Amino acid sequence: MDQDPSLAGHLAGHLGGLLRADVQAVARIGGQHGVSHYRVVLADGRMVFAKVAAEAGFGGEAGFAAEASGLRWLGEVGAVPVPEVLGWDDRALAIAWIPQERADGRSAESFGRDLAALHAAGSGSFGAPWPGALAGLPLDNARAGAWPEWYASRRLLPYARRARDAGTLDAADVALVETVAARAGALAGPAEPPSRIHGDCWSGNVLWSGGRGALIDPAAHGGHRETDLAMLALFGAPFLGRILGAYQEASPLAAGWQGRVPLHQLHPLLVHACLFGAAYRDAVLDAARSALAC
Repeated sequence: MDQDPSLAGHLAGHLGGLLRADVQAVARIGGQHGVSHYRVVLADGRMVFAKVAAEAGFGGEAGFAAEASGLRWLGEVGAVPVPEVLGWDDRALAIAWIPQERADGRSAESFGRDLAALHAAGSGSFGAPWPGALAGLPLDNARAGAWPEWYASRRLLPYARRARDAGTLDAADVALVETVAARAGALAGPAEPPSRIHGDCWSGNVLWSGGRGALIDPAAHGGHRETDLAMLALFGAPFLGRILGAYQEASPLAAGWQGRVPLHQLHPLLVHACLFGAAYRDAVLDAARSALAC
């Protein structure tokens, strides 16, 4: 492993204090949204994955605490593998390293069954008892009793207005999203109890290891189970058909779920519009129109 000499001092010391262990080597392996990713080797040979923000206070009130809380909440069920949280503070998060392999049909089916079991574990309400964060942006996790109203007020409207304030969406665009929000109760299909969901379950947050799919980087909360499945479809999970087939065998979805995919994809597309600007405007509007048409 190549080690960046500039990390040997301050960063290694910070991570060593976080982990309460001696750090042997640190190497940057990527990053996004103002956060760098590192592979850390401890003196005892263990490997750790660490996220380090450019400055303290990443993600505002929630920051890495939201991710740590979400990982632990998902992991307590024992349904889907999640990495152990080893330490976190207002600038960094350290979790156990997950060795990766290529997905195949069998691991995809196993993941579909595991995800169904995770969702079935449920939640006491829609939302979560901790402040949320997604890609450094705040998520309102305040709990509520009905999913359509919760989704409209906590996910759709705040991000539509944030994108408008940034100049990415205009007033007519926001009005279209507001129409979806106002009709969410009619569009959402049969009522379901709160599921224990990952909340940002795109393919990049599924690591294939040991013949299963492990979940990382959650925006976990009590939500609608169709949200995780719609996220898997948004950017194309490998063997998606086999994931969904195994999920359906374990926990059949309500009729018409395919037509509700755009409704569930609208929030993550709004997030992308807030993060990346006008490149996602058309996708937001297409999803809103498709949600209204279902």
